[in-house]
Amino acid sequence: MSAEATPWLVGGGVLLVVVLLLTGYSCLVSPVLRIGDALARLARKDFRPLILPRPPIFFRQSTRDVRTITELLQHLDRQIADEGFSLRAILSSMVEGVFITDRSQRIRLANDALVQLFDLTVSPVNRSVIEVFRKHELQKALDAALETGEPQRLELAVETTLVGGYDVKHFDVHVAGLNPKAHTRPMAALVVFHDVTKVKNLEAMRREFLANVSHEFRTPLAIINGYLETLLDGAMDDREMALQSLRTMLRNGQRLNLLIDDLLTISRIEAKAEMLEFRVGDVREVMMRVIDHLEPNIVDPDAQVEVDWALEAREIEFDARRIEQVFSNLLGNALRYGDPHTLRVKIIGRRLAGEIRVAFVDNGPGIPYDDQPHIFERFYRVHKDRSRDAGGTGLGLSIVRSVVQAHGGRVRVESTPGRGATFSVYLPISQTSDDDRVSGT
Repeated sequence: MSAEATPWLVGGGVLLVVVLLLTGYSCLVSPVLRIGDALARLARKDFRPLILPRPPIFFRQSTRDVRTITELLQHLDRQIADEGFSLRAILSSMVEGVFITDRSQRIRLANDALVQLFDLTVSPVNRSVIEVFRKHELQKALDAALETGEPQRLELAVETTLVGGYDVKHFDVHVAGLNPKAHTRPMAALVVFHDVTKVKNLEAMRREFLANVSHEFRTPLAIINGYLETLLDGAMDDREMALQSLRTMLRNGQRLNLLIDDLLTISRIEAKAEMLEFRVGDVREVMMRVIDHLEPNIVDPDAQVEVDWALEAREIEFDARRIEQVFSNLLGNALRYGDPHTLRVKIIGRRLAGEIRVAFVDNGPGIPYDDQPHIFERFYRVHKDRSRDAGGTGLGLSIVRSVVQAHGGRVRVESTPGRGATFSVYLPISQTSDDDRVSGT
């Protein structure tokens, strides 16, 4: 071989080596690197569609497997996202407060209703149950559910802060363990809070109502029975004593009738059993009729009643019989509790936007601030002994509120103790065609 041929052979050999290396890289190394890059993307939870060039035949199966795994993970990712969205949508639409906790009783998921029910200023997620709610009975229920898998139920009373005081919310709580597999200990727990505060309050009101009714009936009945026994024991022979007994029995019998009438009035209005008869009329005439009926209570003790009623505030659509009862109760209260010789009552009628305001302004003893939020409740009395002596049933203002609300109006009270009170009745000028309002809601 000549010396001139040696460089060509060396160059050809180098070129061959380069070609072989490039071919090896293209056929072996590059597919491996691309598959490795695809696996790294999957490890980073990047499930975007995978594009791989056509590999050599001995890498095609691996490439298909990586592509299949990517598609499966994409499907699972969409399924998880859909289920997560559905779970969040369900939880956000629930009025019940819901949270899920792990075995360490750390909250992993909670809905907005839970935050609102408990007025939470900080998210409960990733906080312990005892830290958020500070209720050991709830912690014990969770312990039992996570240990045994048996559902637990308990009642919780939670004190919440209000402006000027506290309020108590009542919850019916259900705790259930979440088992990923059957016959295994729960790995998490679901807790659902049902707000039963209104139910509890209604039960308390029912018990209080029954107690008040029983008391109101018991007192006059005891008096009547006492005088009957006195008469049977021989007092009938004493004419003066017999007349006094009969007068007292009659007065207490009338008190019972008045109490029954007031109870039936409230019951019919609130149960929508009584249709109000709405007609256009002069509401001032009704007020003047009430003043005429109560004239003995005004003239004899020297009380003064002044009426200042604007002309444009006279004609409205209302049930005259029921509004007469409202005016009678309000004016009667002012006359009953004020000093009969210095009492001044001013009745003001004015038209506002779409309604009229009838205000009863008196210079009586006023109403203590603590009593003002309760005076429209049934049987509530500011001066309990004076009310019974004056013949009140404790239902007058409750009837006022029920009748006014049945007209689609409202009633308000403003009072400074020792400086009189102002009761304001707001009535709409006309009634709508709404069936509920016509039926007396």
